[in-house]
Amino acid sequence: MIQIRHLIKAYSVEKSDVNILDIPYLDIEQGEQAAVTGPSGSGKSTLLHIIGGVIQATSGKVIVNGTTISELPQAKQDFFRKNYVGYVFQDFHLIASLTAEENIRLVLDNMPKAKQKQLISSWFERVGLKGKEHRYPSQLSRGQLQRVAIIRALINEPLIVLADEPTGSLDYDTAHQIMNLLLKLCQELSQTLLCVTHDRELASWFPKNLTMPELNQSLQRGGKTA
Repeated sequence: MIQIRHLIKAYSVEKSDVNILDIPYLDIEQGEQAAVTGPSGSGKSTLLHIIGGVIQATSGKVIVNGTTISELPQAKQDFFRKNYVGYVFQDFHLIASLTAEENIRLVLDNMPKAKQKQLISSWFERVGLKGKEHRYPSQLSRGQLQRVAIIRALINEPLIVLADEPTGSLDYDTAHQIMNLLLKLCQELSQTLLCVTHDRELASWFPKNLTMPELNQSLQRGGKTA
């Protein structure tokens, strides 16, 4: 599903290039659930953004479902991201002036409204938010906000779900509930899940554990990270 070959991402720092990512090889199979851990600044979020087509790699290949995403023009990367990738962020990224249901409708472009309503209602019940469709983000707890964000990411059943610290702003109990929900839903939908987290306990719940020091093998042999 996801193949990375000789991936490098460099930034210019004081007139010289500094590699933040230098990953020789990574394979994540279809339907696999993998956690990525590592210190701040080690390139975890950058890796997600490159896989999702948000930013370009400096060199190397990122192949998703047989398509070399890293070689697509930006417009086609945007199309890929919209149709095949679901994102879950630490800070939810919901629009405050829209209700929870209206936030979800934004990603259901061409679906008839009656079908939208039925689908949204079923998803709100699925994540334990039945009856809260018409509440605004300010009327929801942080755990409820992340459940809405999870609906938005998964409702179109994308091939890949990229989660960037999805429990980072939640308390201990809520974080465990949200991570359990995310894993359960992605497994039910046979989605490939790649999740960045600082929480090693939550990372241990994933069948596959990756660390940035292990991925950035060439950097560990003497290179520098940003």
